[in-house]
Amino acid sequence: MPRIIDIACLQTRPMPDFASALDEALPMAEAAVQAGADILFLPEYCGGLKSNGQTLEPPSEPETSHPFLIAMLKFAADKNVWINVGSIAVRGPSGRLINRGLMLDDRGEIRGRYDKIHLFDVRISDNEVYRESATVEPGNEAVIHQTPYANVGHTICYDLRFPGLFRNLAHGGAEIICCPAAFTKHTGEAHWHILNRARAIENTCFVVSCCAIGPIAGGGESYGHSLVVNPWGEIVADGGALPGIVHARIDLDLVPTTGARIPSLSHDQPYKGFRASSRSVT
Repeated sequence: MPRIIDIACLQTRPMPDFASALDEALPMAEAAVQAGADILFLPEYCGGLKSNGQTLEPPSEPETSHPFLIAMLKFAADKNVWINVGSIAVRGPSGRLINRGLMLDDRGEIRGRYDKIHLFDVRISDNEVYRESATVEPGNEAVIHQTPYANVGHTICYDLRFPGLFRNLAHGGAEIICCPAAFTKHTGEAHWHILNRARAIENTCFVVSCCAIGPIAGGGESYGHSLVVNPWGEIVADGGALPGIVHARIDLDLVPTTGARIPSLSHDQPYKGFRASSRSVT
C-alpha cells in the first residue's frame, strides 16, 4: 500500500521577537492542522530573526525557558500533531548561541535536536557580508528523527551546500531530509531550486525545505519558495514569494522505488584518497 503523509510548510516572515514570531506562526499552524497535516515544518530561526549589519542577532533563551519552543510544545500536545521546529536561537552553556532545530511529537515532547553544523560565513558582495560564526557555536553531529510517518534527516540552510551531510543522512535511512532556511534572496534566486533538486536526486529521497519569506529587521531579506521535492527531483510544491502554508501529500514508497530505478546509494565505492595527475613537458 502507498505510504501517504500530509505535510505542511509554514512559510512565515522573519520576525524580530518571540511574540511577533508566535503571532505569525500559530495561526498558520492551526490552519494546517485543520487541513489535515500530519507533520508541520517551520523555517530556520522561526522563533525570531534580526540582524545588525553582517551579524545575525536572533532573540534567544535557554532551551528550557524559550518562549517560542514552549508555545510550540503546547500546540503539538493540544492538537496531537508532530512539528519540525526548523530552528530557533538557543542560548548555550558557553553564552554563545546555538542554531538548533527540534522535532516535537504529538504529545508535546522533544524527540530530537539538531545543531547546525555549517555556519553562514560568506561575502556575497562588498555590500552583503554574513558572519554567523560571530555569535553562533556550530554543531558536530548529523541527526535523523524517527517519527511514525518517516525517518526525517535534519539539516539547516547553509548545510544545503554540503552534499556529504545529505549523503550520510541518506545512508543512515532518512526518507525525508528537511532543510529549514532563511536563505538570502540574492543566493536563493541563483541557487535555491537547483540545490534542493540536486540533493533529492543524488540521494533518492524527499527534500522538504521550509524557507522564511521577506525582509529581516536590521538588514537582509529571505527568499521564500519553500519546496517539497520528490526523489526523482520533481518539485511537488513551491511556496512562492508570499507568506502562507505549503501543503503536499507525498507517497514515501517513492523512496525505495526510485532507489531501485537508480541505485546510486548502493553504488557508492570506497577510494584511496586523492592523486594529482602529471604529464611530461617537452
